[in-house]
Amino acid sequence: MNFKIVFYVLGGLLRLLGMLMIIPLAVAYYYGESLTPFLVAILITSVTGLFLLTYRTEGEWMRKEGFAIVALGWFAAAFFGAIPFVMDGISPLNSLFESMSAFTTTGSTILVDIESHSKSILFWRSMMQWLGGMGIIVLFIAILPKLGVAGRQLFRAEAPGPTEDKLKPRIRETAKILWMVYLVISVLEVIALLLAGLSLYDSVTHTFTTMACGGFSPYGTSIEAFRSPLVEFIITFFMFVSGANFALHYRAIYVDKKHLLKDDEFRFYTALTLAATGLLTLLLWRDLGTGLFDSFRFAIFQVVSIMTTTGFATTDFNLWPESGKMILLMVMFVGGCAGSTGGGIKVVRILMLLRHGRAELFKTLHPRAVRGIKFNNKTVPDEVVNSIVSFVVIYLFVFFLGALILSVLGMDIITSITASIATLGNIGPGLNLVGPMGTFDTIPPLGKLVLIANMWIGRLEVYTVIVLFTPEYWNK
Repeated sequence: MNFKIVFYVLGGLLRLLGMLMIIPLAVAYYYGESLTPFLVAILITSVTGLFLLTYRTEGEWMRKEGFAIVALGWFAAAFFGAIPFVMDGISPLNSLFESMSAFTTTGSTILVDIESHSKSILFWRSMMQWLGGMGIIVLFIAILPKLGVAGRQLFRAEAPGPTEDKLKPRIRETAKILWMVYLVISVLEVIALLLAGLSLYDSVTHTFTTMACGGFSPYGTSIEAFRSPLVEFIITFFMFVSGANFALHYRAIYVDKKHLLKDDEFRFYTALTLAATGLLTLLLWRDLGTGLFDSFRFAIFQVVSIMTTTGFATTDFNLWPESGKMILLMVMFVGGCAGSTGGGIKVVRILMLLRHGRAELFKTLHPRAVRGIKFNNKTVPDEVVNSIVSFVVIYLFVFFLGALILSVLGMDIITSITASIATLGNIGPGLNLVGPMGTFDTIPPLGKLVLIANMWIGRLEVYTVIVLFTPEYWNK
């Protein structure tokens, strides 16, 4: 592997990150807060980036370099993004946890008293999620000229889904389009929240974390702090939009307005959301005695929030009946659509597994029949189906391993299971000790390291990180 190329590209990425830190620095200046956390972070990040840029070298990029740059690039972003938290008095491990949670759009937090931190720190925390939502590597590809084939390798290594969805022949143009759509919808949400009565600061920070399916809020009680059904419905709508494929949004705007409705994954995504919402509404109405409107309001918000892996909360669903919590636990494993900012296994993989299962049942009854699996009226190649099955097996193995380690460290079974899937699926809150109104601060240090790895692995679709730890990767 050509390490000089890896170092050089990481240097450019850190230089970009250092420049982006100027934005929260300006927020700190505006609110009269200490500039030191961001000045120190900008200096360290930029100097490191400039140093790595001295490794510039000519040479052809291979898949190995692409995997290394994406995996190490995300870890480096989280590592240097944690510096403002360290300067704010948070321990290094907790700072790395919070930063990794932000960039991977997980939304799990170790902050016990969120409101005690400065507005600029909380703004940076939300902004990191927005950058991580569409992908800081994709942003890097969009603005860095002449990446060529190398850019395609980076895009493939980071792309959230089983297949690459190209909008343009040149991958840089595809990255630009995705970020353009992401930015336009973000602006629309800011305007909607302003019209709903939120301040500019609250509108921007919550738009950052809604569009990224991240879930961080400057308030300890999350969206419940606003006590506004209108705000909840606006955020629910934009969470749902963010959980869908952004390439489909582009095609629906510029190619065919009915493109979303023609897509198998989006229809299944909508059907799952409506089914889970309807069932949860009835359960809350029956078991909690809340009115039908409030039951629907709580149900649709939490189903969309958990399924898109955003992690916002309007109520403490830790207090819900076990049947309600089971519904949320089930949608935790689903996640958003491929090409969305959501995490999880992804809706398309769940759909393909169901169709694969149906095909196997059909083959049992008709052994000689040949019946392929179709998606959007096209036959899915066997290698794609095999890749999906392998992904889910490895995903579940990582999930069970994380839960096992947490239980060995003394966490109860519900906390262990939900903390593992909440971080691996980039969801945010779990149940019991890591519920929506709790924090991950009670997790032992080793457990936090495991969950940091979970977030990193889950955001990069498992393979990109795990492949770095296989002997075959390092063989020539």
